[in-house]
Order: sequence, then structure tokens, then C-alpha cells
Amino acid sequence: MPLDLGAKGSCHIGGNVATNAGGIRLLRYGSLRGTVLGLEVVLADGRVLNCLTSMRKDNTGYDLKQLFIGSEGTLGVITAVSILCPRKPKTTNVAFLGCESFAHVLETFRVCKGMLGEVLSAYEFLDNECMKLVQKHLKLNNPLTGSPFYVLIETSGSNAGHDEEKLNNFLEQVVSSSLVIAGTLATDDTKIKALWALRERITEALTHDGYVYKYDISLPVERLYDLVCDTRARLGKSAKNVVGYGHLGDGNLHLNITADSYQQTLLNAIEPFVYEWTAKYQGSISAEHGLGFKKKQQIYYSKPEEAVELMQKLKAMLDPRGILNPYKTLPTRSSH
Repeated sequence: MPLDLGAKGSCHIGGNVATNAGGIRLLRYGSLRGTVLGLEVVLADGRVLNCLTSMRKDNTGYDLKQLFIGSEGTLGVITAVSILCPRKPKTTNVAFLGCESFAHVLETFRVCKGMLGEVLSAYEFLDNECMKLVQKHLKLNNPLTGSPFYVLIETSGSNAGHDEEKLNNFLEQVVSSSLVIAGTLATDDTKIKALWALRERITEALTHDGYVYKYDISLPVERLYDLVCDTRARLGKSAKNVVGYGHLGDGNLHLNITADSYQQTLLNAIEPFVYEWTAKYQGSISAEHGLGFKKKQQIYYSKPEEAVELMQKLKAMLDPRGILNPYKTLPTRSSH
């Protein structure tokens, strides 16, 4: 399955497709928009739309399946999927690195793409505030001494010796150039899972820290952590913690703010600041989580009015009675 995400133990493939879930290996395999070959969808009037082709090339008319991928269930119910699945890698390696600054995280990524290329399958980052939370609330072990930023790099391929050689050459390069101040390498499953837990269980750790204000943002990678810094400076002591982590390989930031309890005044300080900041740099206010009902009114920060109007017309045509996941994804017509 060319998709891996923290919710893999509970999510369903139909839901993944309906939300166009991204996850940790989008860098390697691309989005579901590229790997889904066909769909079967039940429409609002009960008809079954069978576009369940397994052909990689089909240029006959409009690509209707793309309407339903990422539609959050508002246009139809996905009941079957054809997915292009790559061969499962024979060998996997994980490196966990510490960096002194976010600039070094970015430069390490540039070197990583150049030296690891075709075997690179994930490039994740987290700040030290995230690390403190997983240590405090989940008692996970940090294998490195305290670093301002951490990077998790995964390689996967078919030749263990070839992959390890490439990874070792890369590590020598980033350590000798002082881009990385500490690191550890894992090749066995137990240690690999332990390193991935430091990244994948951040969301769980946050829930133990109080009420969480969650933002799923995509930005140009060079601006990614600036939003965390600016939000932290804006909120000051009114927030308990402001943390940033995510999929650096595809420019996806998970910005999370915690407080002891929900506070409307804190929300007013966060929004629309985060949305306006994101729009200023032509980012998206929802990189992979979708808009749901909480963020549907904010769609205009990422989409022009003409695009939203066309979406509303498509919704009205396919679901004139508004019975499919109502009140979600699209704003009310009078909201802008």
C-alpha cells in the first residue's frame, strides 16, 4: 500500500481516498491522486458509478475519479478502489539525526535528496518541544542528546549493501560539514519502530498536554518553521506549548498549540493569524487533513471565489438534496 500514516491502525482505505490522505511516504510514492487508478462510488441518488479500471493510462473523457478523491465524502461514497501498489522494499534503514537549526534541517534535506535519491522514502522533522512532550507524557527514550531539531530519514530499496553504503556516505557528509550534531542508525525492526515512535506518537503526547489547537499547513519549505516561531512569539505565555513537526519532504507542517483548557481568547489570537500568514506565502490551510466542518469557512484563504463557486455547483448537481456528509468542506453561500 503506497501510503503510511499515524492512523494506520484504525483508518480505512475508502476514507483515506475520500480525504486524499498524505502521510509519511508521499515523498517516495506521491499522493493518492496519482496512485489511485480507479474507483467505484455510490452516488447520492443510489446509482453506482463504476470507474474501477486498473489501467495506468486512460485518456477517454474527464477523469471523474479525481472529483471524489479528497472530496471528504460530500460527492459520493467510495466502495471500491484500484490502487497502484509498488513492490514492498526488501531492505529498510532509518537514521535519526539532531540539527542545531532549522536552516541545517533544510540544508540536510538538500544534501539528502542529492545523495540518497531513489532510495529516500521519508524525511520527517520535529522540534525539541515535541521531543520533550513524547518524553514527558509517553516516557519514550531520546537516543540523542538534546538538539533544537530532529530529523528522521528512511531509506528503502532492494539491495541492502547498496542502500547502506549510500546512507553511510550521506551521514559522513552531513556530519563532517557540521549540518548534523548527533545521530543514530537503525536497521533492525525493533530499533526502527522505536525511532518512528518518536515521530508518530507526537499527536498522542499532545493530547496529554491539555487542549490542542491543531493546524495542518503546507508552505514553501524555507518558510515552514517561520510560522511556528511567529506563532510562538505572538502567543507568548498565553499558550502552554507551541510545537512544530511534519513532512518536510513535501512542505507539510503540523502546527499545534496546547493550553490547560479551551480558551476563546487564545483561539482569537491564533485565528485568523495562522490562516492569513499561510495565505501570505501562497500556502494551503489544509495540506492533508481536509476542511471538515471546523475549517470550511476558511477555504477562501487557499482557493479563489470562482473555484469555490464551481465546487458548490458540482455539489448541487451530484447531491441536490445535500444528504452526503452535509455541512462539511464547502462554506455556506453567504459566508464570503
